[in-house]
Amino acid sequence: MKTITSIFIALISFALNAQNFSGKAIYKTSRKSMISFDNEKNPGISDEMQKQLQARIQKMNQKTFILNFDKKTSTYKEDVQLDAPNPKVGGAGVMVMSFGGSGNGSVYFKNINEKRFVNQTEIMGKRFLVKDSLPNYQWELSTETKNIGNYTCYKATFTREVEDIKMVFEDGESKEDKIKKTVTTTAWYTPQVPVSNGPDNYQGLPGLILEINDGERLIVCTEIILNPSEKIEVKAPEKGEIVSQEAYDKIQEEKTKELMDRFKGRNGVNMGGGINIKIGG
Repeated sequence: MKTITSIFIALISFALNAQNFSGKAIYKTSRKSMISFDNEKNPGISDEMQKQLQARIQKMNQKTFILNFDKKTSTYKEDVQLDAPNPKVGGAGVMVMSFGGSGNGSVYFKNINEKRFVNQTEIMGKRFLVKDSLPNYQWELSTETKNIGNYTCYKATFTREVEDIKMVFEDGESKEDKIKKTVTTTAWYTPQVPVSNGPDNYQGLPGLILEINDGERLIVCTEIILNPSEKIEVKAPEKGEIVSQEAYDKIQEEKTKELMDRFKGRNGVNMGGGINIKIGG
């Protein structure tokens, strides 16, 4: 009962304190490797080569993002480093590359009050401006708590069914494999930062989300600067071809298939049988 009362008091405090609020949150992200190997079909790729490649991919998937926010809007953008690793990895005729999504220059803008977003992103060098409604996550709140830095955080979860798409390369041919699975996403939020916001497209909780784990991607806040002396300006991006999220997803799927077809018969790009590239997530 004491914990439930504390949450109730925190919610009231959240509503009162969110009137004049701005800040910056730094997030570190990591993702599970998207490439797997079939040793029987790839006898030329040794265990040591696999370990080196997986380590390189893991490093590529460790990124830093900055969330600038006020009481109702935010922008989420990658903090790009000049010494970012080259996406090409030599050896075994394997090339690792990113495709679409949150690349350099991508900006994800949210308007919490109006429940809409604007995502400026690119596919194969073409810029798009995705405009649509924010996801309506059916959060289940818990009384479970833990500390992240100096903040007391509460647990929230939601479950949804997703479709994984894998491009499987066998003997120079690419095949698409779709698998449906149920995924539970866990968030940790703190009412001590009174904005209903979070990293990427996550939002809808009574406090800033400091950690997200969907089983494949982990996002953790490492630093928060509240009401900085330098004013934070949150503006929606404006450059790119305007499309809905559904239209963008179709374009991305078409370009993915087109890219996979280009792999066939090319020296140094044909990955051979047993190397699976997972697209999406």
